[in-house]
Amino acid sequence: MKNNEIHIRDPYILVHEGKYYMYGTRGPTGWGLADGFDVYCGYDLENWDGPHEVFHAPPGFWADRNYWAPEVHEYCGKYYMLASFKAEGVCRGTQILKADSPLGPFMPWSDGPVTPGDWECLDGTLYVENGTPYMVFCHEWVQIKDGAICSVMLSGDLKQAVGEPKTLFNASEAPWCKSHNDSADYVTDGPFMYISESGELLMIWSSFSNGGYTMAASRSSTGSLNSKYTHDVTPIFKKDGGHGMIFKGLDGKLYITLHTPNNTPEERPRFYNLLDKNGILSIRP
Repeated sequence: MKNNEIHIRDPYILVHEGKYYMYGTRGPTGWGLADGFDVYCGYDLENWDGPHEVFHAPPGFWADRNYWAPEVHEYCGKYYMLASFKAEGVCRGTQILKADSPLGPFMPWSDGPVTPGDWECLDGTLYVENGTPYMVFCHEWVQIKDGAICSVMLSGDLKQAVGEPKTLFNASEAPWCKSHNDSADYVTDGPFMYISESGELLMIWSSFSNGGYTMAASRSSTGSLNSKYTHDVTPIFKKDGGHGMIFKGLDGKLYITLHTPNNTPEERPRFYNLLDKNGILSIRP
């Protein structure tokens, strides 16, 4: 399959043993009832084999809708999927799944979501700082109006949260961010941590700007996760696309992937060469 034939949102790439593994939200079931996640496999970011189902909700699984934004991270020799789920009358949250292979099958690992049970949350991503695992995630605008990006420490086995979450910033703090649908709501989506070539800790994340769905970078002021963040004025991508991540390709080049456009059913994964110039990120022309 070609990229333009794959209907997913929130693409995430794992590079493993000379191969690309692409995960994402299933486009056809992203906004309603759902029961699993897939992976596409390839060698060149253009041609893909799949979809191959890597997670199917087991009997009695707590969530039946909005299966969103699966990320797969290799950690301590195993593969962990962080993905968001929801059920009627239950807050959306990010749960951690585990497998022995990038191809799955992934099975529930944490006991339900590791995000707070009374918070509407989504888009958890793993970040390990000085050997300690953290999850960075969004506290949703649907509950708090001005969406936030938060962090919480995880246990060493990634089974549970340790301590209370910390709010890193709110969406409205970014100068490019605009309220959603001419309301007082500010969206936070898809955080992803990246250490620049200059050693600076950056976070890319998505919201809305004058150009539609938009992705930009924010910067830790101290180089640590739980720090004050400053926000770049110029977005990385502001042409109705976002929820991206950064990876080093098999060719040694730096890439960013995201979905665009942001309207269903037209979302497709896209890949761009990324320029990191002294920590300033931009898409190569």
